[in-house]
Amino acid sequence: MSKSRAGVPPARAAARGSWFALVAITLFAQPALSEENSADEFVAAAIDKRQYLAAVTLIARHGKVVSWKAHGRRELGSPDALDPNAIFRIYSMTKPITSVAALMLMEHGKFQLDEPVSKYLPELGELRVLAGGTADAPELRAPKRPMTIRQLFVHAAGLAGGENTPTEALRLIERAELHRARDLQNYVRMLSKVPLAADPGALFNYDGVHTNVLARLVEVWSGQTFDRYLQEKIFAPLRMKDTGFTVPVGQRHRIAQMTATDAAGRLIPSATYAGIEPGRAINLYSSGAGGLYSTPADYLRFAQMLLDGGELEGVRILSHETVSLMMTNQLGTLDPPQREFRPGEGFGLGGAVGIDQARRARLGSVGDFGWFGAASTYFTVDPREGLIAMLFMQHLPEGSGAAPPRLNGQFYTLVYQSLVQ
Repeated sequence: MSKSRAGVPPARAAARGSWFALVAITLFAQPALSEENSADEFVAAAIDKRQYLAAVTLIARHGKVVSWKAHGRRELGSPDALDPNAIFRIYSMTKPITSVAALMLMEHGKFQLDEPVSKYLPELGELRVLAGGTADAPELRAPKRPMTIRQLFVHAAGLAGGENTPTEALRLIERAELHRARDLQNYVRMLSKVPLAADPGALFNYDGVHTNVLARLVEVWSGQTFDRYLQEKIFAPLRMKDTGFTVPVGQRHRIAQMTATDAAGRLIPSATYAGIEPGRAINLYSSGAGGLYSTPADYLRFAQMLLDGGELEGVRILSHETVSLMMTNQLGTLDPPQREFRPGEGFGLGGAVGIDQARRARLGSVGDFGWFGAASTYFTVDPREGLIAMLFMQHLPEGSGAAPPRLNGQFYTLVYQSLVQ
């Protein structure tokens, strides 16, 4: 029997058990995880404790799916098990896809990384830095250097937002109400009224505003709307059939329920718009920072493309050299240079990069690459081990009650400890 190629769900049969059996045959025909693998047991235990409602875990190694399991229930109060092909809101796991979209256009000569953003978005060329005062009476000065395209990838363009933003700058960007933007062009015009929180290139300050500006640049460079570009240049070629900014009405029953935790620590339905209106667009505009829905199977195809150096099953998305650049720590390009944004991890062109295992809080490899989404979705790509590991859940902390512990660090550690040669 032929083995499953990573990211390609085994052939569907009348009973779902048939394709699970094929995954199992692949696993035992060429083991890549030990029989003592406890990553799934760990996730299942968290669900049994009612910390999370459900999860899908998916592990691929050396181009083969070796474990793909669903845990828990489809929704609160339902006896129905979660489908391993459920659809998830992936939020910030949209960002690596946006980075790939932009890098494709770099390879077509549309821009260079260290060009000023204002060359393509003139409305951002007059931005000044908030140097003091208050949101009501701001004191502004000229930036020390122009904002560059590389800085957008690296979340270091000086834009307000993120945990390193001073309080008065945060107030100004909150007043701008960027969430009301009707499209990405309108988003950038609204942003152009907000002062910079810091000099471009001065510090890492992770926030979605950087990636939304990058998504608008994709529109400028390509002449297409961002959603159409992704569909034509990434999703269709990679056969990511269930990935997009909305979910067709006929497929919305597949969307995993979004949960939150109440003050007593109990799971409750999420009261966010994305939780109440599943399948509709999460934003009015096509957010490159966090707007996509996807499935573990679809995202595995994207991750496998990265692991394979920009190509999947004969379809080339990026060159090997560009993928290598994407997965290289870029924080040394800041002024002053930084090495880490958290212990043991640097930041590439759109995701975290492992740089120092001695300082890291989990197992992994130097050079691995990945990111996560706000609703508890995670992925890592490890070229050294030929490994992709993903954990997809739908739990969005909303500031009420005691949030459950994050599972990603221990999940990754348990995946790595179970690897065999």
